[in-house]
Amino acid sequence: MRLLSIHACKPGIRLAKKIINDEGLVLLAENAELTASILKRLERLGIDFVYIADPMTEDVVVPELLSETTRRAAMLEIRSQFRRLMEQPVQKHKQAFSYPQLGKQFRKVLGSVIDDLSAHEDAMIMLTEINSTDHYLFRHSLNVCMYATLLGIANGYSRDELMTLGLGALLHDIGKTQISDDILLKPGPLTESEFAEMKRHTVLGFQMLKDEPNIPLLSAHCAFQHHERINGSGYPRGLQGDAIDEYAKWIGVVDSYDAMTCHRVYRQARLPHQAMEILYTGSGTLYEQRMLETFRDKVAIYPLGIDVRLNTGEKGVVVRIHPSNPQRPVVRVLQSPDNTVLSAPYEIDLSTRLNLIITEVG
Repeated sequence: MRLLSIHACKPGIRLAKKIINDEGLVLLAENAELTASILKRLERLGIDFVYIADPMTEDVVVPELLSETTRRAAMLEIRSQFRRLMEQPVQKHKQAFSYPQLGKQFRKVLGSVIDDLSAHEDAMIMLTEINSTDHYLFRHSLNVCMYATLLGIANGYSRDELMTLGLGALLHDIGKTQISDDILLKPGPLTESEFAEMKRHTVLGFQMLKDEPNIPLLSAHCAFQHHERINGSGYPRGLQGDAIDEYAKWIGVVDSYDAMTCHRVYRQARLPHQAMEILYTGSGTLYEQRMLETFRDKVAIYPLGIDVRLNTGEKGVVVRIHPSNPQRPVVRVLQSPDNTVLSAPYEIDLSTRLNLIITEVG
């Protein structure tokens, strides 16, 4: 399979991975033919990339971080719980909040997430849910949970620690259920007053979680602190350095990454290597360098199936990723430097050809 921008797709090509709607139902099945009208509809739905069937890369299989059963159960729980909270009016006082079922329900979900991720020692962070039209908040919550849990495993956390981190990640944006969709989904820049309202989601989330059974206080602090930055430039309290909880720092990194690599109402998704470059501009100021380094080593910045051009001018597709060196994948060259399609493609392992670099992606 091959990963293409929706703008690079031509009518007549076929899907290699199904596209699901916001109820988890199949919108387009595998092998469905993409027509001009379908491509326009997918673009309107916020689908920026699709996996397509391609005889030159039919052996390329993109692994899933979670099993279909776990993902479906997690998204069902997130949708049902978050939608119920969205229907409740914004409350001003803690005594009006009471969500005793959250901890119990989400612990069950998180246990399956931890089991799935722990079973794949070399699991890499890939572009996830790009074939979904789900509400951004729902997809984002699960993505951040997966990424943070994977980093916790890489960092050697115990299962109890992973549960605390994972719950904090899964519920880090729960306060946004109390923010108007007019602000959450606004297709343009927020005004000063709208941004002030948006920032309240950190405080609201903490208030909603801090006294609930089965939710550790540290998980509640993840909702409170995930927008804090180590130089004190974050919100809501402008905390610095070690005053920010370690779990919240991990979530701050992956929250920013997923926000950049997901489609938003006001811009298209960025590719992983672009998002990573932006994150690294904040190394030592916004984010801890050691955390960025751990994250970098777990991210497939050049996703399987993505088109790339090398500094030699050759064009090809990423077909394998080295878990120990994800920045130097194996590229199957399909076109010569003069753009001639090769009758006999060949592969180049960038981990052994250090004089070669990827100069263009997509």
